[in-house]
Amino acid sequence: MSAAVSPTTPTDRRDTVSWGADPYADALRSGRGPLFLRRSDGWLLPLEVERWCAGADAADLSALRRCAGSVLDIGCGPGRLVAALAAQGRRALGIDVSAAAVARTTAIGGTALHRSVFDTLPGEGTWDTALLLDGNIGIGGDPHALLTRTAELLAPHGLLIVETTPADVDEQVHVRVESGSHPRTPRPPDDLFPWARVGTPALLRYASATAWTPTEQWTAPHPADQAPDTGRCFVALRRGGGVARPRPARR
Repeated sequence: MSAAVSPTTPTDRRDTVSWGADPYADALRSGRGPLFLRRSDGWLLPLEVERWCAGADAADLSALRRCAGSVLDIGCGPGRLVAALAAQGRRALGIDVSAAAVARTTAIGGTALHRSVFDTLPGEGTWDTALLLDGNIGIGGDPHALLTRTAELLAPHGLLIVETTPADVDEQVHVRVESGSHPRTPRPPDDLFPWARVGTPALLRYASATAWTPTEQWTAPHPADQAPDTGRCFVALRRGGGVARPRPARR
């Protein structure tokens, strides 16, 4: 981490305006939803605010156990992963475009900066592990660009852990953050920002196109899941290297 990089320096990314303002900031301060991403056609994606604002759960820990060396949590939200790593004595930094998310992360013992992943960041090219959990492979609406940028942040042969959706989906859309099933106040059309939803097959295609090698895939139980064959899906990718078959995971 660098003291020369201020945690309050603004970013010019459009998603900063949307994620950084109400109602997302309100939900993080209260620790509860309901909160949604609303697509331009009206489709809603529920956001798991209560889980994000709680401590790291078993599925989170299955990812954190695989982290090596210094860890960069991209889109850290309210900071449960950064705080869990810090409690283990690990060097970890969260970045988020929401000032409320950064404030909550630091309040629970983590270190975080108010940044987009596409801004200049401390330690570029030296991080050992990066995390894109909680749907953050969707950041920017362009998985190819995000994976390319993440490769720039990691050290040679660095590790990236991505959480994917269980569905076989590859979707780039424009969304806005809304509280409840309807917006509380009229929202201007220009507050939409790009987002993506990516399932494991699509992620592996993007990985191949951006020189990432898949090394492991696993599914961990989701607290809300009722069916035994469903859960949160994760893929570990390694910078560079040849084509490798992902190995079965330990839980």
